[in-house]
Amino acid sequence: MPHGNQIEEAVRAELRTVIDPELHQDVVSLGMIGDLALGEDGITRIRLDLTIAGCPKKSELTSAVQRAAERVTSPVVVETSVMSRSQREALTERLRGPARGIPLAQPGSLTRVIAVASGKGGVGKSSVTANLALALAARGLRVGVVDADIHGFSIPALLGVEGGPTKIDGLMLPPVAHGLRVMSIGMFVGSDQPISWRGPMLHRALEQFLKDTYFGDLDVLLLDLPPGTGDVAITVAQLLPSSELLIVTTPQESAAAVAERAGAMGAQTGQRVLGVVENMSWMEAGGARLTPFGSGGGQALAERLTERFRDLQPEGIALLAQIPLRDSVRDLTPTGSFDPAFTALAERVARRPGGLAGMSLGLSPA
Repeated sequence: MPHGNQIEEAVRAELRTVIDPELHQDVVSLGMIGDLALGEDGITRIRLDLTIAGCPKKSELTSAVQRAAERVTSPVVVETSVMSRSQREALTERLRGPARGIPLAQPGSLTRVIAVASGKGGVGKSSVTANLALALAARGLRVGVVDADIHGFSIPALLGVEGGPTKIDGLMLPPVAHGLRVMSIGMFVGSDQPISWRGPMLHRALEQFLKDTYFGDLDVLLLDLPPGTGDVAITVAQLLPSSELLIVTTPQESAAAVAERAGAMGAQTGQRVLGVVENMSWMEAGGARLTPFGSGGGQALAERLTERFRDLQPEGIALLAQIPLRDSVRDLTPTGSFDPAFTALAERVARRPGGLAGMSLGLSPA
């Protein structure tokens, strides 16, 4: 018959299967399991130390810990407490890691950062961002979204994000919607509240989102940029120099000409242009395919950017997708569904996996 210590060790091992839904690590590694002991009365008592008072995941975590422990022994009593200040400091230090600054900008980061840009407003850039994020997540990728359009934020409404981030000291844990980890200034202000900020404030807000938000291990982070080549676009290039640009346009030549400026910014900042997405390419009506906004703008833009980036990207810049004008591109919530046109786009975007090329592995010859 197992001794008390053996049972306690087995329970602790089983608790490593309990993953905190916000921190995306197991509760043992996070230091959330305090006292754990098998009493003389045969009851195993566990103290679960929550990160903050009023933790929104308290019931979910308590039930998960209970079920995990009962796979080893019974009866089990789970009591909850709140981490001490020193515990929280140790936790935030663990999550931030040894590096300071923006984690996604560190040389060892394997997260692909894709900035979705456009030359002008009204081309459906935010809808493209939201649909693409959901389509990438459907492929099994871990995806985050930052609504970098501070003045015109719309991602929370598009994805049906409820509530704001959970704060642990100076660290923010982003809310999760349909498997996506999402941050937006819209979580801190009312939907009808104007934000009258100039460059320095915009820079600081975006820097805080990137520096103080714990996204966990992401495969892809999408940034929904405001239109044009202003302060936020410059800030992204400065803070995340390895980010890639995905340029969104509509089929009109005038829209494509303006979008070329957004793509051309990569030549100045050293950012790679991932490709072009043409939105609102056509619509179905009465069994016919109509092109109310003309045609050819996306392909023409891709060709012009290919010529402009010939030395930097000799492989060329492709028109990755043509997205139709239909309700399913816009109506994502509450199910988190995405338009099927984004399945192929997600496949093309995900085709180039994150790699170790150019990365120092810290090894030296013996």
